[in-house]
Amino acid sequence: MIGDVLISSIICNNLRIAYPNAQIDYLVYASTTPVLEGNFSIDNIILFEEKHRKSKLELVKLALEIRSSNYDIIIDAYSKLESWFIVLLSNAKRKISYQKPGRTFLYTDNIPFESSPKTNLGLAIERRLSLLSPLKITIPIDPEPKLFITNDEKNQAISLLENHKIDRNKKTIMISLLGSEKLKTYPLDYMVEIVDTIADTLENINILFNYLPKQLSDAQFVYNGCKPSTQSKIYFDVLGNDLRGYIALMNECDLIIGNDGGAINMAKALNKPTFTIFSPWIEKKIWSTFEDGKKHISVHLNDDKPELFTNKPEKQLKKEALNLYKEFKPTFFVSKLKTFLHQNLNISND
Repeated sequence: MIGDVLISSIICNNLRIAYPNAQIDYLVYASTTPVLEGNFSIDNIILFEEKHRKSKLELVKLALEIRSSNYDIIIDAYSKLESWFIVLLSNAKRKISYQKPGRTFLYTDNIPFESSPKTNLGLAIERRLSLLSPLKITIPIDPEPKLFITNDEKNQAISLLENHKIDRNKKTIMISLLGSEKLKTYPLDYMVEIVDTIADTLENINILFNYLPKQLSDAQFVYNGCKPSTQSKIYFDVLGNDLRGYIALMNECDLIIGNDGGAINMAKALNKPTFTIFSPWIEKKIWSTFEDGKKHISVHLNDDKPELFTNKPEKQLKKEALNLYKEFKPTFFVSKLKTFLHQNLNISND
């Protein structure tokens, strides 16, 4: 997933600082490469394609290609079946991953898979940084993922805003309107309330929606449900043409609000304030990265109704996610949202 690849790139970034002359390669799904463009910490991007998932023969070919590169170190931040197989055939001198039952024999270094965060970095960051610990790197560790935007991309985003006659003297808010799936998408009727609240709280703002073309009908549902006064602030058709276009457009926004996912993680990598709404079945402690109660705030149903989560494993919570979402009404966190807006936009209601 895009968020995982972006977060895991901090391993490459810190390796580059510690070992400036090393060859650092990154194996990722082909669809995620836009978040790595311009990252000079990475020498080569190796693509894991759909054919490698579907064909055992293609997976073997890929593993043998990696073996032929004679890597000194392989760091497996994915730690699933495909990567286990690649590690097994790699012949790397050192192989580092998380300590999990039944696979420790694959690695020279097995790192404890922590269950609770020690800092506000969040488990997603802390776990990945822990994979550097066997190397005893002495440099100060930088935990923040990075995105890199070209001048052309920046200018194209600015032109897009200007072509839609968006007043750039006003603050611009991006709404992460939809998750990657229904089970990660805050109920659309509730999202209407959230967008109306934002528009009512702040007068002179621009609102952009982030959605994919296949999600157009859901995005239109939210827009149509908003009050006319809210609709007047929404620029519905202002979208990046692709993932790089979204990154450049997000870079011109002041903050982002909405569903947990790649859009939020990319905004954080652009140093933008974030207000994240978590799905009931996702563990907030993992992905609530850089949480500080001001610049980065997240909300979860478990914060308000912990009794609904007692003795329920992830699989059960996933099955109940849609019903749990219905319990997660905007009234639970509207005051937090308003505070977030005022703290990070530094403007008052006109």
